Amino acid sequence: MLKLLVRAALLIALSLSTPAFAQAGPAARIPVEEAPAAPAAPATAPAAAPAPAGPVTPATPGQPGALDRALHTISGNGQPMALSLQILLLMSLLTVLPSILLMMTSFTRIIIVLSILRQAIGLQQTPPNQVLVGLSLFLSLFVMRPVIDQINATAYAPYGAGQISIEEAVSRSGTVLHGFMIHQTRETDLSLFANLAGVDHFASPQAVPFTILLPAYVTSELKTAFQIGFLIFLPFLIIDLVVSSTLMSLGMMMLSPTIVSMPFKLLLFVMVDGWALTMGSLAASFSGG
Repeated sequence: MLKLLVRAALLIALSLSTPAFAQAGPAARIPVEEAPAAPAAPATAPAAAPAPAGPVTPATPGQPGALDRALHTISGNGQPMALSLQILLLMSLLTVLPSILLMMTSFTRIIIVLSILRQAIGLQQTPPNQVLVGLSLFLSLFVMRPVIDQINATAYAPYGAGQISIEEAVSRSGTVLHGFMIHQTRETDLSLFANLAGVDHFASPQAVPFTILLPAYVTSELKTAFQIGFLIFLPFLIIDLVVSSTLMSLGMMMLSPTIVSMPFKLLLFVMVDGWALTMGSLAASFSGG
């Protein structure tokens, strides 16, 4: 599962950088060692030009295969990248993984809802932050499993088998992730950032660029997470009100209502199997769009 996540994340990271490769200038020509000069021909016949080493067509901006050529000529001699350069490129792409995990998956909604749940119960450090982050991570893997499997089947596996180029693999992986994000984004948030970007309308949902879709998706996720957190907070708030009113009616104003209400909150949460309900509701919120 983690191997599929790393494969998908690498393709996604490359998909975000595709415009940068596509807008690059003409590809550098492969240096060819010149052959020794032939003897001079008679004056009556023009000297024959040396045959070119091979057909070299300069790339144009946006031409298909620009990313593929850039990755093959990045070493400077037209040969595949050395192992050290591949490791350097891989480590550079790994720095993008946290941003992809936080902003382009289900992680944001899940971690916010779990944090609000902990605060609603009244527990400041239980479960600790490491547990919440780990729980959110693996629940995100569960939610994103269909997306990761689709990226692996349509992009990484054909590329590993040599059936498609890396540029086609990047395009396919970006299309899969784009479909997941556009399905979870509200139209109002999408229209907001489209208007800020000066775009009137899009021909289709697939035509929305990542520069507009990403902030709209994050805004929608924050709004949905706070809505779920509000519904989670209500029953615990009722317990706080009941306990506070009871203590005031008994004249026990010096006793903190939080100390008395916390056991009742924990009892309610355990009796209704709160963790299972919360995890199931979060996973179902993505499947329902």
